[in-house]
Amino acid sequence: MAVRVLVVDDSGFFRRRIVDILNADPSLEVVGTASNGQEAIDQVVALKPDVVTMDIEMPVMDGITAVRRIMARQPTAILMFSSLTFEGAKATLDALEAGAVDFLPKRFEDIARDQQEARDVLCRRVRAIGRRASVRSGRDLGARAPAPAPRSAPAPTARQGVPPPATTTARTAPRGSGDRAPPVLSDFKVVLIGTSTGGPLALQKVLAALPAHFPLPLLLVQHMPASFTPAFAQRLDQLCKIRVKEAEDGDALQPGLALLAPGGQQMQVECRGGQSRVRITESAADQHYRPCVDVTFNSAAACFRGDALAIVMTGMGADGREGARLLKRCGSTVWAQDEATCVVYGMPAAIAEAGLADRILPLPQIGKLLAEAS
Repeated sequence: MAVRVLVVDDSGFFRRRIVDILNADPSLEVVGTASNGQEAIDQVVALKPDVVTMDIEMPVMDGITAVRRIMARQPTAILMFSSLTFEGAKATLDALEAGAVDFLPKRFEDIARDQQEARDVLCRRVRAIGRRASVRSGRDLGARAPAPAPRSAPAPTARQGVPPPATTTARTAPRGSGDRAPPVLSDFKVVLIGTSTGGPLALQKVLAALPAHFPLPLLLVQHMPASFTPAFAQRLDQLCKIRVKEAEDGDALQPGLALLAPGGQQMQVECRGGQSRVRITESAADQHYRPCVDVTFNSAAACFRGDALAIVMTGMGADGREGARLLKRCGSTVWAQDEATCVVYGMPAAIAEAGLADRILPLPQIGKLLAEAS
C-alpha cells in the first residue's frame, strides 16, 4: 500500500514540485495539498494522511503552530522543510519539539549533488517515516521533553591499533528491554551516542535525564546540516544540567561535557599523554554522512579500546554498525534503542541484527540507566 502524503506550502510552485516528485514514486501517493497551517489541520482531519510535508513560514497559520495542533488533534508523521540558516535551524528545532519527526532543506541542492539524488532523498525520507508503525503507536517521541531546572553556573585510522577480538564478556547485564540494572560507569572512559532521523528529541530526552555531576565525557553524532548544529548544541545546553557545546578542533574531553559533532565535518577523538581531545576534519568526498557515526566510533575504538559505552539510537540506514563492530572487538559495550520507541528503526536495527547490542532498550530507559549509575 502506498504511503499517503499531504503537501503543505504557501508557494504554489513549490507545492507542485513536491507533488510531482512524490507522485513519480509508485510507493507514494499525494492525497491533498494545503497553502497554510489552518488548511493543513483541516486536510489532516479529513484525509488522514500517513505523512505531512510542512513549510514553516506561511500565512494564516505558521507551520510550527500547525504541527502542534495536528499532534494534539490527529497525530501524524510530519516532515518539515527548512531554510539552512541559524534562524531556520531554531525554527526547525521548535517544530521538532512540537512533534515533527524529520526535516529537509527547501533548497534541494543543499542535500544532493543533482536533481535525481535530491528526489531520491526526499522519497526515502517520506517512505521511512510513513511506514513506521511507531510513529502512530508511539507518539510520545513527538511530545515535548520536560526541561529540567537550569544548571548553575590527526586521529588514528579506523583499524590502527585495534587489538584482537576481546575474550571477556561485556560488563553490562544481558540485553533486553526488561533489564533495568544500571551500568558501572567506572568501567568506562567515554559515552558515545550516534543518531539520525528522530535523533534531536531522542538526544534531548537522554541528556536531560543526566545529572550535572555526570562522571564521563560524551561525544554526540547527529546527522545534521552545518547551520543546524550550533543552534542544536545551544538548545541542549539550555535544557540539560550537563554542559553541551558544538565540538571544536582540540576540545578536551571532560566529565559532564557533551561535545556535538559539527555538521558537514567529521569528529574523531585522539588520545595522547593521558589527555583525550577531539579532532574536527573535513569530510572525504566518498563519505555519505557528514558527520558520520562510524568515523567517530572508529577513532574511539583505537583510542579507548574496551573503555567506551556506545549507544546507537533512532535513524535511517546503518551508520554506526561498523564502528560498533570495531568497538566490540576491543571489548567495549554497545547499546541500541528498541524498535518500539524509534522514529525510524534503521541504525539500531543494523546493530541488533549484526549481534552487536549488549542491551536493547526503550528510549526512556537509556537516560534513566545512565543517571542511576552516576
